[in-house]
Amino acid sequence: MIQKPKGTRDILPSEIYKWQYIEDKVKKVFENAGMKEIRIPVFENTELFSRGVGETTDVVQKEMYTFDDKGGRSITLRPEGTAGVVRSYIENGMASLSTPLKLWYEMAMYRYENVQKGRLREFRQIGTEVIGTQSYLADVEVINLGMQIFKALNISNIKLNINSIGCPKCRAEYQEALRNFIRPNLDKYCDTCKTRFEKNPMRILDCKEEKCKQMNQGAPQILDYLCDECKEHFENVKSLLKELNIDYEIDPNIVRGLDYYTKTVFEFISEDDGLTVLGGGRYDGLVKEIGGQDTPAVGFAMGVERLLEIFDKYNSNSVKDKTVDIYIANIGDRANIFATKLVDELRKRDVFVEKDICKRSLKAQFKYADKQKAKFVITIGDDEVDNNRAKMKNMETGNEIEVELTADEIVKNL
Repeated sequence: MIQKPKGTRDILPSEIYKWQYIEDKVKKVFENAGMKEIRIPVFENTELFSRGVGETTDVVQKEMYTFDDKGGRSITLRPEGTAGVVRSYIENGMASLSTPLKLWYEMAMYRYENVQKGRLREFRQIGTEVIGTQSYLADVEVINLGMQIFKALNISNIKLNINSIGCPKCRAEYQEALRNFIRPNLDKYCDTCKTRFEKNPMRILDCKEEKCKQMNQGAPQILDYLCDECKEHFENVKSLLKELNIDYEIDPNIVRGLDYYTKTVFEFISEDDGLTVLGGGRYDGLVKEIGGQDTPAVGFAMGVERLLEIFDKYNSNSVKDKTVDIYIANIGDRANIFATKLVDELRKRDVFVEKDICKRSLKAQFKYADKQKAKFVITIGDDEVDNNRAKMKNMETGNEIEVELTADEIVKNL
């Protein structure tokens, strides 16, 4: 038997309604903030990610699905959404639209990762990008949207951590200080960290190797090296979060896993297990880096699989799959044709209705209706067709009423 590839999963009909519920709630939060959905290709030219995400990141160095197509072009399945959205922003001339441009997406991503709970190789992300404003107000609006999503989904016990990783100007001074701290022990770091030492030593702080984590303790912090502009920006973010009664903690170790971030970075952490549910930040240099005009931007992304796990914990049995409003059982050819027409009319009125399409016996039809948890059952035979009337049974109470066999009359009695 051919099985699904490692690191992928099937989302079955028995659970898809939860995904749809979450997606609908998130979509409403975004739309109420004036955001428009964007959809981009599942694969891009590899250069987009090596330039945009950063050659020193784990994503580019270890995790991308990259291959040559039949034309010899290097193609990569998207490992994250921001670079592709920004590419689309540039290529489609969206800089001419009203500023800021507010976009959101829900897309599958692909990373060759070690498969474990909450980490798949094909996974879905929901994200947002606000392009065209350098104001701290945009940072706070995006953070607040994350908070609103958790409230809309009734998810509690979530902690907001924030940091600033400065701009290229102040970061250069910090990186030199960081190199001076790391240099005496550089030969003891893992090979990946050694390759990052010159290009981007901040990536070393994001290393998951235990020995590297221990050696990083006591490293200088970027907050001590912020320039006046970055410092003011961060202070304004903190002040406005307080005004909105949004609790936060400053975590100087947040550097995020992608190289395009600048200034404000943030993570929403589940206090139940300490894992990140949502992460994002400002990326003022990315648009220019991949060929556009110098344009500031800020955004975030969250893994839907991880979000679903937490949602289930706080919303046990509160979201139900949609069940059949009416099941129409029928006996004989005339009744079958009559029922088929009636089903068609009811569906045009947005009623969830089913009838037999397997030529089952009447007993088997009732059994099927029970399994589908139909709210009402109508049984039609030759007499019901001749009289244009039938019994409509409430399956929860057992009560029956006689109704005229027209779509309008049946809808009135639902």
